[in-house]
Amino acid sequence: MRILRPVLACLSLAAAIYLSARPVGRLPPLGWFLDPAHGVWAVARRAELPRRESANIPGMAGPVEVVFDDRSVPHIFAGTEDDAYRALGYVVARDRLFQLELQTRATAGRLTELLGPIVLDADREQRRLDLAASADRAFEKLAAGSPAAKAIAAYAQGVNAWIERLSPSDLPLEYRLLNAKPMRWEPRYSFYLMRRMGYTLAFQQAELRRRSVASVVGEQAAAALFPANSPIQEPIQPGAGAYPRYDWEKLPPPRVGGSARRRVGGRTMEPSDSSAGARRDGVLGSNNWAVAPSRSATGHALLAGDPHLDLTLPSIWYEAHLVVRPAVAERPADPSTRRPASLDVYGVTIPGAPGVVIGFNRDVAWSLTNTDADVLDYYAETLDDRQRPRAYRLDGAWVPLEKGIETFRGQKGELLATDTIYFTHRGPVRDPHGSPLSMRWSVLETNGELEALLAGQKATSVADWLARSREFKAPAQNGVVADRAGTIAIRSTGRFPVRPGSGNGLEIRDGTTRDSDWWGDWPLERYPHATNPPRGYLSSANQQPLDPRSNGTYLGSDWPAPWRAIRINSLLRADSALTVEGMRRMQTDVGSARAEFFVPYFQEAVAVGGSAGRRVGGSDRLN
Repeated sequence: MRILRPVLACLSLAAAIYLSARPVGRLPPLGWFLDPAHGVWAVARRAELPRRESANIPGMAGPVEVVFDDRSVPHIFAGTEDDAYRALGYVVARDRLFQLELQTRATAGRLTELLGPIVLDADREQRRLDLAASADRAFEKLAAGSPAAKAIAAYAQGVNAWIERLSPSDLPLEYRLLNAKPMRWEPRYSFYLMRRMGYTLAFQQAELRRRSVASVVGEQAAAALFPANSPIQEPIQPGAGAYPRYDWEKLPPPRVGGSARRRVGGRTMEPSDSSAGARRDGVLGSNNWAVAPSRSATGHALLAGDPHLDLTLPSIWYEAHLVVRPAVAERPADPSTRRPASLDVYGVTIPGAPGVVIGFNRDVAWSLTNTDADVLDYYAETLDDRQRPRAYRLDGAWVPLEKGIETFRGQKGELLATDTIYFTHRGPVRDPHGSPLSMRWSVLETNGELEALLAGQKATSVADWLARSREFKAPAQNGVVADRAGTIAIRSTGRFPVRPGSGNGLEIRDGTTRDSDWWGDWPLERYPHATNPPRGYLSSANQQPLDPRSNGTYLGSDWPAPWRAIRINSLLRADSALTVEGMRRMQTDVGSARAEFFVPYFQEAVAVGGSAGRRVGGSDRLN
């Protein structure tokens, strides 16, 4: 027994050492994780950042100073733009490294390499959408030496400089929990970010939702539930007449029984053909507005913006200030004798994007909301073989399908799955072995967004900002802008397809003919826009940009009801001497135009026991 006890103790110690060096299930090696010097405890020691620190970033043309204010916002002072972007990449990586990697892997469909097979379905969906491959194609088209190419290369140098200086005790908590190391950042990943934003803001599938609902309630009721135009109008581009305007219609009774089968492209579409992906997420309710000097207490234009995106921790936004002034190390004591800054911009960026996305410089301020335009169409395709497709039918002939092989690997590099993705000339094919639908999506075909964002930072007037941002195509955005001279403007900027036939995107199209393809894009002069309107203010809150009575061209469907826009405009109309503080209060306003409209009818209905003949907005309202 005396011999057995030491043996058991040694075996227990050996087992503990062995287990502490190896991961257990999804847990990291406990010995490494709990190491008192370099393990998880070091995260707490690094919570308080040093008051002063210096770092070497490869490629720097000169010294850069970064000052963090009392809210930890970095103010970057550099002698060249590229150096400013290197420093921005460095501080963003310091604060948001895991966020940078996670959003990049999510776009690329490579989360399994970090998180394992639990996220395989999400990765497969992203690969089927061709997001990363389309971003790679856009990156390859980028002209070497262009401002955007130089900016994303500098930004990547900054990110990687932070990664390279990480010691074991500096590693962020997320990597410790996953027993992983940060991946190197590549310049093309900035394009991945833009594709991710396109997926978040412009992956709208109205025809699939409508087809799914029609399979239950019938075509007539589905058309009423998902109208091309909002029944309430408070358009972004001011139109003639009084707003808001209400165009209520009675809902037709739902069809009971029967079949929702429909012929598209020479074959029968079942309800299940269009049900996948038919769910629509909640509306991301951004807002922005600007008031002219005539409605401002100071006699200057004022602008406000509140860009709502999915609630995440950390936030998608990262606040920063960039100043580029030559000879930054030789600044004179008298600020008036300094050379003028070639860039002086403050606002918010998104981790992965060089420069400021929403903000202001010395002359111009701007903010963005999502346009919600319909920029995605589906086409019912006819394939030669559902099991091993090689070609699709087009204009009476068989055209070879393009295909790509996608492999998915786990945390140790092991093969998890292999998929084959097929493409027509329109884009990727969904469900090739069932009811194949090809997808045409403007997000996969654009590449000028980064250039537009970088150029917009330097605008000197409203007209200049509008000109510089014209190449921003996806996701389409409502940009409101104001300048030092007092000009205000708004424009829905994006790539808006011109469709054949009725011109709308409400139905799945026949993929067997090129006659179904887009004819082109809207010209810039047709974009919804307004400059210095007589009413003295402009606003957007994701509502329908154009009043269909003045311009019936199809831009989208199933628009969010403009209740928020109605409330914003009512507050703007009510105050002819707006102040910055007054606009802050508007951003936290709890009033509801919807409640103001409906509550009196609800109260009356309760008082009289219900009223079937009540009129709302000039037409009968259903009980």
